[in-house]
Amino acid sequence: MSEKIRSFSFDEYVAAVQKFHSYAAPGVLIGGFIVELAYRHLPKEGMFDIICETDKCLPDAATLLTPCTIGNGWLKIMNNGKFALIIYDKVTGDGIRVFVDTQKLDKWPEIKNWFLNLKPKKEQDSVLLQNQIRDAGTSILSFQTVKVDLTKIKPKHTDGYGICPNCKESYNIKDGGLCLACQGKMPYQVTNDR
Repeated sequence: MSEKIRSFSFDEYVAAVQKFHSYAAPGVLIGGFIVELAYRHLPKEGMFDIICETDKCLPDAATLLTPCTIGNGWLKIMNNGKFALIIYDKVTGDGIRVFVDTQKLDKWPEIKNWFLNLKPKKEQDSVLLQNQIRDAGTSILSFQTVKVDLTKIKPKHTDGYGICPNCKESYNIKDGGLCLACQGKMPYQVTNDR
């Protein structure tokens, strides 16, 4: 029998991931076990925030399994390319960091092939991969206790909103006299205004 992921059985979690993420991505499945292992080592009471050290899949697991989202500011992505997550007390900074431990992947060759990109995706066996993720559970993970420096976590604040004199849309006035789009700092150009 596979481990629970919060209140979900593995199959229930796969269904939730498919609905939320559009398919049962291996990273979101492993991410579920990452969140589960972190919660096993956190105090039962407290107000927690999350830092994801990757922008790939793991933030979706955090969003599915916790009250932390990018929108409410409790989930932050600080992408250093590591498949790791920190859940920490937002008052004290005390937390648990969980990561995929590459030293534990030898027993799970399809996970290792996927995680380290040792085989092209089209050559990977997705059924075997999902079965190995289910069977491996938290055994491929390690954790550390951490102390988050709360002074280095930037809160979501604004200096206020104004109306851009060029496009007439509201924007954060900390960006200057024009919104970022009108300054040419956004990755788009308006080609037709309707």
